[in-house]
Amino acid sequence: MELVLNNLPTIAALVGTGIFAGLLAGLLGVGGGIVIVPVLFFLFQSFGVSPQSAMYIATGTSLATIIPTSISSIRSHRKKGNVDAALLKQWGALILVGVLVGSWLVTKVDGRYLTTLFGIVATLSALNMLFRTGKSALAESLPGRVGQSIMAACIGFFSSMVGIGGGTLSVPILTAFNYPAHKAVGTAAAIGLIISLPAALYLLMFGQTPQDAPLGTYGYINLVGFVCIVPLTVLCAPIGAGIASKLDANMLKKIFAVVLLITGTRMLAQLFI
Repeated sequence: MELVLNNLPTIAALVGTGIFAGLLAGLLGVGGGIVIVPVLFFLFQSFGVSPQSAMYIATGTSLATIIPTSISSIRSHRKKGNVDAALLKQWGALILVGVLVGSWLVTKVDGRYLTTLFGIVATLSALNMLFRTGKSALAESLPGRVGQSIMAACIGFFSSMVGIGGGTLSVPILTAFNYPAHKAVGTAAAIGLIISLPAALYLLMFGQTPQDAPLGTYGYINLVGFVCIVPLTVLCAPIGAGIASKLDANMLKKIFAVVLLITGTRMLAQLFI
């Protein structure tokens, strides 16, 4: 009991993270990673964990929490007809290839590179969506098979490296090619599962637990954070999906972009200020 009381602020922070991440998962199809990664990154450092180790563990833990969140979000979006099964069938294997390569690379590079990559990906995606209007789509439709193959592999690769579920990249990429926003969000939830499940398993089995990792960390996944965050994300994802169905496409893009911009600048500030 004393251990629980002494860690109430940390538990409360993790619970709050779970609520916010769940709402975002349903609302934006992002699996919550764009919130979970930076929150855990700074929270673990408050435990005395180095920034490099904190990024490894935040990445792995985020990917693990995205698994049940994505499942819950997929169910909600499927009921509304917003999951594109044909696109998933075409992209699935290539996303998986990108995930496996990216997960392997996570275990080989310095955590500072992962932090930098997270900040850059989030910030550029946000700026793209904020300043590109509905009339400025790059093309009227998705490119051919080769172009889509490259897109799918890159989404899997970069998403697994920074602990996000895929929506951070797949939503702006799809909408840039005149793909319906609500369908992009629903399909992104399914892409998040394709990314998070193999990536989390890889980082659990092959990630070397940092010496300064907080209690309950195995490989690159902190089980305490997982247990605190997951129940709330699962409960709140359907609520977010319900809200998403009532918003127009432009509003959805703006919300998504603002969240990404805040997240990206926070991570870059940690490195360079």
